[in-house]
Amino acid sequence: MSYGGRLSELAGSDPDRVVARHVDPDGSPDHNFTLAELNTTAEACATEFASRGVSLDDLVAISLQNSPELLVSVFAAWKLGATPVPVRWDLPDWERSRVLAAVSPALHVADGTAVSLAPQPFDTRSAPHRTALASEPVGAAAWGICSGGSTGTPKVIVADRPSRWAEAYGSCIMGHWREVARPQRVLVLAPMYHSTAFTSTLNLLAGDEIVVLRRFDAATALDTIERLDITNFVATPTMLARMADAQQRTPRDLSSLDWVLQGAAPLPPSLTRRWIDLVGAQRFVMAYGMSEGLGLTAIRGDEWLEHPGSVGRGIRGTEVRVLDAERRPVEPGVVGEIYLRTPGGSAQYLGDTPALPTTADGFSSAGDLGHLDADGYLHLADRRTDLIVTGGANVYPAEVESALIEHPAIADVVVVGLSDAQWGRRVHAIIEAAEGVEAPGSDDVVAFARSRLAAYKVPKTVEIVAAIPRSAATKVNRRALVEARGG
Repeated sequence: MSYGGRLSELAGSDPDRVVARHVDPDGSPDHNFTLAELNTTAEACATEFASRGVSLDDLVAISLQNSPELLVSVFAAWKLGATPVPVRWDLPDWERSRVLAAVSPALHVADGTAVSLAPQPFDTRSAPHRTALASEPVGAAAWGICSGGSTGTPKVIVADRPSRWAEAYGSCIMGHWREVARPQRVLVLAPMYHSTAFTSTLNLLAGDEIVVLRRFDAATALDTIERLDITNFVATPTMLARMADAQQRTPRDLSSLDWVLQGAAPLPPSLTRRWIDLVGAQRFVMAYGMSEGLGLTAIRGDEWLEHPGSVGRGIRGTEVRVLDAERRPVEPGVVGEIYLRTPGGSAQYLGDTPALPTTADGFSSAGDLGHLDADGYLHLADRRTDLIVTGGANVYPAEVESALIEHPAIADVVVVGLSDAQWGRRVHAIIEAAEGVEAPGSDDVVAFARSRLAAYKVPKTVEIVAAIPRSAATKVNRRALVEARGG
């Protein structure tokens, strides 16, 4: 059956079960959906979408913050066999126009444009009564994700699989190690234009309950875990750092957490250890993957303690190779380009975006660099595009950032390479000071780095800023930071 049909099936079997909750930034509860309410509202919205020309296999761009309207729009698209494509709502108009041009949607859903989802449909007593749409077809592509819109030519990545429901799509990553009790109560921290947050909709279709924060706030996240007995969540390193700091200031009861997953970027070892201390080594998982769906590696905390710094080995059939520039395998411990192959199928770019490098036997690369250890565990270095060549030596920003973030006066750090007459590019550290302490001086930062890094990796220059500009998904635009500083 289709994703839309799966929602109808759940609503028919357990209509009054609360399946989605939304939480305001101040922690107060927003709208709660029962299965019947979500299904009925999605059907009414799908009827509206159809009246505006949306049909099978069309793309529907959705520029909405985490909200009941966003969730309804996604399921309305699936009810029609269309492909929902979340788009960042906070882009400037010129940039959003470029992204939308790349998507070329049949309909664009945004605040104040195209479709207005008034509050009334959330009350099933006033919503049009429908038992089901006449047809809930399976679309050719389950969803799309936009990437690169803030760093270069916008890319639209469309899942290379239909919106046909299968129980395997609702499996959780912790299931690789042990059985997980269902239903789970899943906290959604990231904006749902981010792939790891958007796929929480599959948890819902698998029978879990999702709790969606309208906007990430560390204290609100911790309060919600305690108040609603959250069982698991996915978070970026920046989110985990802020939550660990907030937990240290005001401890909450986190005993309901069954497991925690980190993704999106390498996690500094010191922060990994903090979360292992908070929830236990066997409840903390780190994963490596990408929106292109090339494959997935993962490692649990107890394994990580034996292979510190690793992002694990391939799971769900993923195979990993590390290759040199001629696509030849390199020895363990030697950094090369990471290539993955998975039996689950990957994703496809829309339009004329160049295809990813792929070997003759089907291993593909998104440009990440890393190495395998002697036991086959993968260790990330950085993105090839972020690599800094300074004085002829290669410096990986992630390694420098991981060292500097351990400084007690540093809350956040981004390392970039800036044009330099002597070095070609110099290592430059942009630092946000921790709350309640004096900002570190440049000499202090450099000395701290020297105690942990080889001399050529130590920042040549240091800059203190009030706050590092990050998106709602806590990602940073390195290209913009470099351009703002003269390239």
